[in-house]
Amino acid sequence: MTTTATHRTEPATVSGTWLLGTTREFLRDPLGAGLRGFDECGDVARYEFGPPGMRREYFIIGDPDGAAQILNAPTNRNYRKEGRFYRPMRDMFGNGLVTSQDDTWQRQRRFIQPLFTAHSVDGYADSMVGEVDRTVTTWRARPEAVIDIGAEMTRLTLAIVARVLFGEDSTRMVPIVRSTFPVLGRAVRSRGLSPVALPLNWPSPANRRITRAQHAINAVCDEIIAHRRAAEVPGSDLIGRLVSARDGDDTLSDNEIRDQVKIFLFAGHDTTATALTFALHLLGAAPHIQAKVREEADRILTGPSPTAADIHALTYTTMVLKEATRLYPSAPYLPRQTVQDSDICGFHIPAGAGVTVAPWIIHHRADLWPEPYRFDPDRFDPDQDRQLHRFAWFPFGHGPRGCIGQRFAMLEAALTLATLVRDFEFTTPPGDIEVTADVVLHPVGEVPCHVRPRA
Repeated sequence: MTTTATHRTEPATVSGTWLLGTTREFLRDPLGAGLRGFDECGDVARYEFGPPGMRREYFIIGDPDGAAQILNAPTNRNYRKEGRFYRPMRDMFGNGLVTSQDDTWQRQRRFIQPLFTAHSVDGYADSMVGEVDRTVTTWRARPEAVIDIGAEMTRLTLAIVARVLFGEDSTRMVPIVRSTFPVLGRAVRSRGLSPVALPLNWPSPANRRITRAQHAINAVCDEIIAHRRAAEVPGSDLIGRLVSARDGDDTLSDNEIRDQVKIFLFAGHDTTATALTFALHLLGAAPHIQAKVREEADRILTGPSPTAADIHALTYTTMVLKEATRLYPSAPYLPRQTVQDSDICGFHIPAGAGVTVAPWIIHHRADLWPEPYRFDPDRFDPDQDRQLHRFAWFPFGHGPRGCIGQRFAMLEAALTLATLVRDFEFTTPPGDIEVTADVVLHPVGEVPCHVRPRA
């Protein structure tokens, strides 16, 4: 909404150092910096990044009505995926559905939307079940132990998304993604916050690491796409369906398919791994809630292989996942850039400014969520869920640019959580888990959990 008022209320500025503002704090602890800004300044907090003479201002929105204004159509046309964070995302992961805009995004959406309808997503359930069953078999073959549940969930969700994307080629992709994506994710945050980002063709050590990672992931994607182009039947997995996709006479180019694949690989495993990691971590410290998930799984997952209908019937398991993603939203910040001067929550935001919607803050507001740091899946009982502000919980974004893979992620996460809790008991050692964010939220270091097979 463009403001025409002559008197404009400016947001308060978060305290920082004279030399760098809040740059160092945001690099060191972006989540804590966001909460501190909300505590100091309220719904709209102004941050300063960079040294004097090169300083940039940035605004973080911690209000659900402000989030609705930015993310919903038609007002979202004033808040674009531009600025210091989306440029490096495009540089690292390509111009796929998450990062593209305008006619390019509309075109990509027409091709890709049919692949993520309810019916299409339910068709991926068998691939999901196969990978989860492999994890169960592996875990049962070893004695009970304390394991890094974060690493295990990252491995599992990457195997699932690679299987859905690449089918029989998935085993080639997994080790390459595991070695390259952490490099690219860190580069997005460091380049987004840096006052001066070196051109990628400058031979700095960081740029050389980025270039090696990009070459590795691009080369294997291009090889698989070329193989599918040459095949009589491209395949029924997602990459085969992208190769076969048509919009009238129009098709996706090899570069477009590669960019979509990289975005799906990134968004399709990291975010779900985060949700499952913290769901299991929370259940390990709440045995009475874990028992309710297990009872539901024992009651519903009775056949030889769970179906999509079985997974959709896991109501309480879904409540647990919603609460876990409230406490630990995989996308804690959703950055945009203003086109025109705006009024958000009564505060003036100038044209061209970086503005970020913060699920991390909104999900922890005590006025929306009493005792906001307490793990309580009953908050998402269907009767209570309907009474929530629709922007009180939005770990997958919202509006036209909301995550197209939300249905896929929730199906995968519910199946995985119910199956693992049915077959194993989880106990979380005492102590908090430190978290941070580059493009997505993730734990700092290991997430230990004692896992014991059920008899």
